[in-house]
Amino acid sequence: TFRLPVYKWQPQAAVFADINQWWANNNADGKYTILTAYALGKAQRILRHLDPSIGPILTHGAIENTNEIIRQQGIKLPDTVPVASTFDPKVHRGGIVLAPPSAIGSSWIKKFKSASLGVASGWMNLRGARRRRAVDRGFVLSDHADWDGLNQTIQATGAEHIYVTHGYTDIFRRWLIEQGYDAHEVKTEYTGELAEMNEETSNEDTVDKKEES
Repeated sequence: TFRLPVYKWQPQAAVFADINQWWANNNADGKYTILTAYALGKAQRILRHLDPSIGPILTHGAIENTNEIIRQQGIKLPDTVPVASTFDPKVHRGGIVLAPPSAIGSSWIKKFKSASLGVASGWMNLRGARRRRAVDRGFVLSDHADWDGLNQTIQATGAEHIYVTHGYTDIFRRWLIEQGYDAHEVKTEYTGELAEMNEETSNEDTVDKKEES
């Protein structure tokens, strides 16, 4: 997905430390900390690295359902408090809430009157992404390889013929050809994440043009 030189990830330990510090600051101010991440995989990765000594960890139903399945497989996760319909937002003030991106702007998220909102996504690497989503913090965290990771993987395989699919395919194909590879573009029918990618790039271009003018 992230086949442009601008996409370079920080060490994950640094990102998780940043998330915990942000949460601790909000806790000290008596605020909820709401962090959105994909319900399968990324949310659990974040959950494993949260510091429960800061406060309670709350979860959206979509994430908690996944947590339960994972726990049933014998994988340990920190204790969490599901945000049910009877949830009283005054009880766990200062806690961190993990929710899927679709929760942003929903009636569910409005339960938390005093809160700081953040997003964990590779898209947060773009300057305009956080501003467009109207969030307080953006944490660059992705399950996908970044620019360096993709190039290192190709080199490590020793492959001579590269077939590029899903993402900035034409740009990356041309880059690989310049590096001496036999590279070809393969179209994909999946458009969900591609639509998000195109939207982020379009918004970033708009911001750049406004700043230039």
